[in-house]
Amino acid sequence: MSATPALKDQRLRRWERRTGGWLIALALVYLVAYAAPILAPGLPPVWRHTAATVTLSIWGLLAAEFVLRFSLAGDRWAFLKVRLFDLATLVLPPLRPLRLVTIVFMVVRRNASTLGRVRLRLGTYVAACTALLLFLSSLTILDVERRNPDATITTFGDAVWWSITTVTTVGYGDLYPTTTEGRLIAIALMVGGIALAGLVTATLASWFMDRFSELRDSEARTNSEITALTEEVRRLREELHMRGAVSAPGPKESTAQTGRDAAGAGAVSPSG
Repeated sequence: MSATPALKDQRLRRWERRTGGWLIALALVYLVAYAAPILAPGLPPVWRHTAATVTLSIWGLLAAEFVLRFSLAGDRWAFLKVRLFDLATLVLPPLRPLRLVTIVFMVVRRNASTLGRVRLRLGTYVAACTALLLFLSSLTILDVERRNPDATITTFGDAVWWSITTVTTVGYGDLYPTTTEGRLIAIALMVGGIALAGLVTATLASWFMDRFSELRDSEARTNSEITALTEEVRRLREELHMRGAVSAPGPKESTAQTGRDAAGAGAVSPSG
């Protein structure tokens, strides 16, 4: 009997929870192996070969993991629709380093319920995604551009400046990619920047909505307490009023009591 889509999705979520830590560890190793030859062009050939082997091996593991998750998904078309950028980073060689950013995003999605309650942790993830996106885009654009004689991006500082102006949509135009691979990286950076901006906006909006909800709840509790206190005061006033009415003598009772007091006084007074 084949598994239902709901059961497959449950298996997929269980698999993603189990592999989240391993993916982050692989991503960090990939980052070091990828960045070392770019930041240190004079690295000995044996180390450059080792770094290339490590990055290729980890890319193969990440590709296999993506295929496995695709096979576990209950609705595979829906799975691909929300992971098109993941697929692009696996298929297009210039975008492969940006796979690290998608891994961080994936961890954020998996912990969405917890992160919704802990805003500081979500802010940390957003900051990490932003820094990682800028760093990786700077590395990749420098790697593909500086081999071109007409390149305008030839140093890591230039690459960082270009990444910041691109992701913030400023685009001064002083630095720009001159190769096809560089333009693909620019497109990926633009898409990633829009996604990060949307994530930051959604986080801030959610935080403000939570604050407003807390204020409304506090106001409702205060109004309820005031209403209860007002009702209690009203009952006490009624009770005091009733007690005062019972203890105070009425007009007839007061006249009769006065007559009895006068008669008693006449009975005890001496005769003339």
